[in-house]
Amino acid sequence: MAAVRPRSLPIAVGPVLVGASFGYLHSGAIDPVAALLAFAAALLMQVITNMQNDVGYTVRGGERSGTRTGLPRATANGWLSIGQVRTGIFVTALLASAIGIALVAWRGWPVLAIGVASLLAALAYMGGPKPIAYTPFGELTVFIFFGLVAVLGTDWLLTGAVSQLSFLAAICIGSLSAAALTVNNHRDIAHDRQVGRQTFAASFGAGASHAMLAALLFGPFLLLAPMALLDGGAPLLLPALLAPTAWRLRRDFVRCPPGTAYNAILFRTFLLELWFAGLLSAGALLAAMLG
Repeated sequence: MAAVRPRSLPIAVGPVLVGASFGYLHSGAIDPVAALLAFAAALLMQVITNMQNDVGYTVRGGERSGTRTGLPRATANGWLSIGQVRTGIFVTALLASAIGIALVAWRGWPVLAIGVASLLAALAYMGGPKPIAYTPFGELTVFIFFGLVAVLGTDWLLTGAVSQLSFLAAICIGSLSAAALTVNNHRDIAHDRQVGRQTFAASFGAGASHAMLAALLFGPFLLLAPMALLDGGAPLLLPALLAPTAWRLRRDFVRCPPGTAYNAILFRTFLLELWFAGLLSAGALLAAMLG
């Protein structure tokens, strides 16, 4: 399970949940089978990303300095061979492709474009000659694919359209998803510099990393009022209940000592994103019922 990293899966579940609920808000109906297929595809894409991250990091010698403080990698510890994980990636990609074909048959070629782009991004994060994970653009990639693409893609897939509310919701979810990667990369600044990974944190320093996390954590809460004013109503303010949680998370992030203590902050960020997505989705469904 180390290669799959199940505790990271909330960042795949949240966007689809929000996209489906906001689709229901502006259309009044969604196809439940298509929604379940979208959930399955999103989970498989996250699993592919995690396995590719595991094997790609090992192949590039990312463990060689012995200073990494992140979660253990299956291939680096010898629990699974590189070949076994690559086989898992291939099988998972086949399953995701089969789901994609079903959705293409239902909605048409744009689904193919979304699916191919998502799969390529999952593989390119730690694969290819210049992995995204070795550049300062990891957070931006997560924001795009776990926010804009996942939320708006789900909304369009289920309803054939997107709304202004869906776009703002996508920004919220993408920001919180990117916040998790910010915590991850901040934890590994020293190690990443040693192995040549020029993440945002490694490139611009701890201060810039602190500022970006604050923007990513608090930005979504600033968008709740505009969303409520765009015909969503008061129910869309439900995630504001999590503002104290976000504030404590930011406080503890700043105070956190170097090393493995950041892992607890990372898991809390995953949970914040999932709870925010759940409350935002509940608000959208409640707004739809209230008409």
